[in-house]
Amino acid sequence: MLKILSNSWLYWIMLVSVTPTFAQAELTLEQCLKYGYENQVMVRNADLDRELAKARIGETRADGLPQIDGFADYSNYWNVQDAFLPAVIFDPNAPLDEFVSVPFGQQYNGNASIGASQMLFDGSYFVGLNAAKTYKDLSDKDFIKSRQDITEQITKAYYTVLVTQVALDLIDNNYQRLDTLLTETTLMYENGFAEKIDVNRIQVQFNNTETQKSRANRNLEQAYYILKFQMGMPLSEPIQLAETIEDIDFTVVEYDFAQFRYQDRIEVSQLEVTRSLAELDLKNNKVKYLPSLDAVANLGALTATNVRGEVTDFDDKWLGYGFFGVRLQLPIFDGLRKSYLIQQNRIQLAQIDNDMRYLKYSIDLEQEQAKRDFANSLENLRAQEENMELALEVYETTNIKYQEGIGSNLEVVDAETSYKDAQSNYFNALYDVLIAKVDMEKALGILYQHTPEE
Repeated sequence: MLKILSNSWLYWIMLVSVTPTFAQAELTLEQCLKYGYENQVMVRNADLDRELAKARIGETRADGLPQIDGFADYSNYWNVQDAFLPAVIFDPNAPLDEFVSVPFGQQYNGNASIGASQMLFDGSYFVGLNAAKTYKDLSDKDFIKSRQDITEQITKAYYTVLVTQVALDLIDNNYQRLDTLLTETTLMYENGFAEKIDVNRIQVQFNNTETQKSRANRNLEQAYYILKFQMGMPLSEPIQLAETIEDIDFTVVEYDFAQFRYQDRIEVSQLEVTRSLAELDLKNNKVKYLPSLDAVANLGALTATNVRGEVTDFDDKWLGYGFFGVRLQLPIFDGLRKSYLIQQNRIQLAQIDNDMRYLKYSIDLEQEQAKRDFANSLENLRAQEENMELALEVYETTNIKYQEGIGSNLEVVDAETSYKDAQSNYFNALYDVLIAKVDMEKALGILYQHTPEE
């Protein structure tokens, strides 16, 4: 995920120039966010989780509907089990202690039936149905959280590219200015008004700037890759930003901190739903002490014969049967299993309460840090902008004095270096204030405003 970059690395990322290959699609920040909402893998998976939750509700609801099953069985007892019966049954004159083995069944057996059951009462079913709906609420919260995260990542990546575009204008100005200065100093040297070392100093500065431009062209591709990756866009897709720094409001939306509610933060809402699920789990374990009652019915027929062909005759050898009734299941003793589960649920609820307190403390701290960082970065930006303007003024004055022969070339080079340092500080301050703006809006819960249907 995109994080605040170090000054050294950020400096090179910002030294970029826009190449013509990115001029095919111009996107605003809003368009980039919309594209990310529709294509970023994390958001798409979160949306699929919502569909999964809907299907889970249907699965749970199905347990309360009639359950109907069909059954058919065919058996070939190639070795029918015998049973010992008193011989007197077959021969009245047989001794009483004499037994004979008799096949206990027929070789071919068939059975076909259809059964139905309907839940009349089961406390766990109704609790489970509520839990499935609550799980759907949690998946909705997770979906919103995924969009908020993508909003933060895309916005920061977008702002990074905007800062590089500001750097582009300044670097181009540096390049043109040094090119002019090098040409003028070379002419002065050829006419005996400057020394070779003066030309060399300017040439070094010019070469460094030229190298930066070459490196910047390679860094530009990487900068856009970061933005497109956050959007879920193929890296080969050419794009260009339609907005500039001038289009960005550097102030956070007017917000009364006294009106802030913790529920404005999606993380709090997620934890609240998680607690509701834990409460339902506790309730479910409690209602398991209650009996369950089902209505049952069965209708079928069976047959048995020693002639295989008679199994499929479906004549009077098939004997029908049927019944209906109710089935009561009463839990008596389970080794205190439910009791221990209830203890675990209560401990989980206590842990969630602790997590909620910690989350609220963290939000308070995050807001205080965000307010301070935004104020500091905005103040620093104004100072660095003024420093850059002053450094430019010093450079221009020094250059005029050098052109008039009352200043040295070394002073010009030093002024040029100071101006570049001021530019670098300005780039970093500009980036910092934009990132602080995003962090501030996130801390207030206003970075991403979801719609009711989400």
